[in-house]
Amino acid sequence: MEVKELESALEGVLFAAGEPVPVERLCLGLEVDRPTLDAVAQRLIDQYSYDRRGIRMVKLDTSYQLCSAPEFAPYIRKTLEGRKPARLSQPALEVLAIIAYYQPVTRAYVDQVRGVDSAYTMGLLQERELIEEAGRLAVPGRPMQFKTTKTFLRSFGLSSLEELPELPTPTQEGSQMTLELEASLARLREAETEGKNGTKQSPDKQPGPPAEEA
Repeated sequence: MEVKELESALEGVLFAAGEPVPVERLCLGLEVDRPTLDAVAQRLIDQYSYDRRGIRMVKLDTSYQLCSAPEFAPYIRKTLEGRKPARLSQPALEVLAIIAYYQPVTRAYVDQVRGVDSAYTMGLLQERELIEEAGRLAVPGRPMQFKTTKTFLRSFGLSSLEELPELPTPTQEGSQMTLELEASLARLREAETEGKNGTKQSPDKQPGPPAEEA
């Protein structure tokens, strides 16, 4: 298959999928090796960006996806949704920041960092597919761990977690750290257009934190 034909085939597959497609699956379907596929995908990524098209091809960790250009999000929301999408609350941003930077983490770890019960907020983030289950921690009770998703990467315009902004220094006050983490994740407020759209583990046993205010 010639390069131009391969570009068109890759474009067609991703358009039809409507979601991230793993590289291995693309290589199998298009009958090409990984370096060839990555090279063709990068050509399309550069071409869409250079031509300022209304769509973009993005790399999400080990997958590729076609999506709308972020600069046209206001027009897309106005045309297709008819109302302003719900924004993430301050508690949701805090929880998302903790999980993004320290994943995989248990709910108890998130509760300990924040000092309040985060069960409700984490449930909302799961519903929006920004976080997902990541197996159980190998300690008594085997608590569930959580990590961010490809939807999270897409919402931030990130190719991988390695592109996350650096964390504030550990010596900073907790409130200041929260503010800086929120600033680092602030793009999520603007990029969010849909409702669905190492690490140290703390012991899962701890005194029950106070309930989170609505």
